[in-house]
Formats: sequence, C-alpha cells, structure tokens
Amino acid sequence: MSFRGDESGGEDGGSRSSDLRKPFLHTGSWYRMGMAGGMGSRQSSLMEKLGSSASSVIRDSSVSVVLCVLIVALGPIQFGFTGGYSSPTQSDIISDLGLTLSEFSIFGSLSNVGAMVGAIASGQIAEHIGRKGSLMIASIPNIIGWLAISFAKDSSFLYMGRLLEGFGVGVISYTVPVYIAEISPQNMRGGLGAVNQLSVTIGILLAYLLGMFLPWRLLAVVGVLPCTVLIPGLFFIPESPRWLAKMGMMEDFEVSLQVLRGFDTDITAEVNEIKRSVQSTTRRTTIRFSDLKQRRYRLPLMIGIGLLVLQQLSGINGILFYANTIFKAAGVSSSSAATCGLGAIQVVATGVTTWLLDRAGRRLFLIISTCGMTLVFSLSLLPSI
Repeated sequence: MSFRGDESGGEDGGSRSSDLRKPFLHTGSWYRMGMAGGMGSRQSSLMEKLGSSASSVIRDSSVSVVLCVLIVALGPIQFGFTGGYSSPTQSDIISDLGLTLSEFSIFGSLSNVGAMVGAIASGQIAEHIGRKGSLMIASIPNIIGWLAISFAKDSSFLYMGRLLEGFGVGVISYTVPVYIAEISPQNMRGGLGAVNQLSVTIGILLAYLLGMFLPWRLLAVVGVLPCTVLIPGLFFIPESPRWLAKMGMMEDFEVSLQVLRGFDTDITAEVNEIKRSVQSTTRRTTIRFSDLKQRRYRLPLMIGIGLLVLQQLSGINGILFYANTIFKAAGVSSSSAATCGLGAIQVVATGVTTWLLDRAGRRLFLIISTCGMTLVFSLSLLPSI
C-alpha cells in the first residue's frame, strides 16, 4: 500500500494521486472537510481549510492536545476493563456455564495470549495505516470479543471472545502511547504519556465497581462501550504529525501540527525539527542485534528490559485477574470492597504520578516504586505472626 503516490502529471492526475496518498481515516477528519484550493501562507491557508468555527475552538494548543488524548484514552480504558473483568465475574460464570476452575483460569489467561499476538503485529499495522487506522482495527475485535462473551453458551465462545479482546488491547497497548508521545509538546509529554496508564487503572476500577452490581453478561455488554465511542471519536482528531511526515505527506503534516498547537502558535521551529528527525531516521543504517552487545548499550538495555520483566514477574496480572478470589481466600469479609479498594489505590497512585511526572522526572518515580515493591515482597520472607 503506497501513501506517497506519483505526483507527476497534470493537475487532475495530481489531485487523484493526492487522494490515494491519504492514510486510513485521515480524510474523514473534521478539520479536512473544508479544505479547498492551494497553499498560500501557512497561517491563512490553514485558517481557510479549518473554517472559522472550527479554528475558534482550538486556539489554545493545550486544549487541542488534551482533547485528542482524552479520546484515544478510551483505548487504555478498554484495556483495563478487559483486565478487571474476570475478577468480579468468576463465581457467576463458573456457576452459569458449569465451568471448572481450570477452564475459567484458561479464560482469564487467554487475553494475555491475544495481547502478545496483537502487540507483535501492532508495530507493522501502525506504520502502514497510521495510528488512527490502527486504533480502528483494534476496536473491532474488542467489540466482537465482548459480544461473544456476553452471548456465550459454553467455554468455546468465552475463549474466542477473550482472545479477540486480547488481540485488540495488544494493538492498543502499543499504538496509544506512541500516538500520545507524537502529538504532545515536549513540556507536556511526560504527564500526557502517563494518561495511558491512568486510563488503564480507571478501566480496571470500573470493571470492579460495575461488577458488584451487574450480572456478568451485562457487564460484558458494558465492555463494548469504550471502543464503540472511540471509533467515531477517531474521525474528530488529527493523525500523528510525525507519522504523516514520515510518509511524505508534508501538507497534511503541517495542517495536523497546526491543529494540535493552536493557530496562535508559530510551528516553524517544530516543523523543521520534525523534518530533520524524519530525514535522520530515513538515512540511518539498519541496526543489527549484534550491535546491542556493545558496552554502551548494555546497561540501558538491561535496565529497560529488566523493569518490564520484573513488572510482569511481580504477578500483577494474576492479582488483578483474580483479586476477588484472592481476598476471599485471605479471609477478607468483604472481598468485593477490598477489590475495589485495590483498583482505587492504583488510580490514585497513577494520578499523582501523572500530575508530578514532568515536575519530578521519571527516574525519581522509578526509584520510589521499585524500592516500595522490594519492601513489600520482603515482607513475604517474614515468619507468619
């Protein structure tokens, strides 16, 4: 699939070529609907293209970026809802469908299998059809998966639905952080980037809270809502400027960036910076795995991969998937309330991090969190009282 097209030929041919270059969903964006004529000065041309009513809404650059982040944050909310769904529904699903504990455990775990496949495929998908197109593709299996679970009569439909959900959230887990990083101004990148994880924890908490009151089939129907709202929302946000520049769509790239930064903002410096970055990436030679063995890469690589591995080895997914059962086994009288408390603590902790990340820096929070987890795990070595 080619995005650049052949720009040679007459005016009509050039117009047709330009249409072929549009990435998936980009032509449906509201800010492209009024485009007509050629490019004059950047500011006046963009004002004409977006129209006075649209431009007045997005004068403030932070408002425009935050609105875009809030729309794509529906994806991580879907991610979190998937992770939290199995905890409050375990006993009811086992009872209604006559499953064994092992069969339900497979159901809970299959989302990770689907997510692994989705995460592997997400890079190629996002590079070929854009960040918005990738999120659209991720939304469809999520919706189908939740409906399959809602109408399940046996374990096979549960398994299929869970796998589809996992694939969708696997794509989301890559695409949303990349999109947020690429649209955010440098001074807001840390805080806005943390919105991804904050949204995941909100999704988990919602699943825990609603699971206290809704039957498991209706809760699965509620799981359809985030992606159902995300799909139309994608038509109202710009594509990633960096991705557009990488694809050679320079006119669309500048329009998208101006929308994100506001019309009172001079984007010339950032346009030039992104162009230099894209050109540098294009000229860069291929990096081989053997290059990673160089001494200068060893420590950063070990720290980066180590943090990811240790996070998973902490067992956090197992705790979130089966929190209700774990609290019951521990003798907690109100396991549902304790489960909601677990979800609420995650939201508060992530919210504080989101607020302070750009002020305090990343390293401080990594040190605090790893020390805290080390202390908690050390308690397991103490003899029971």
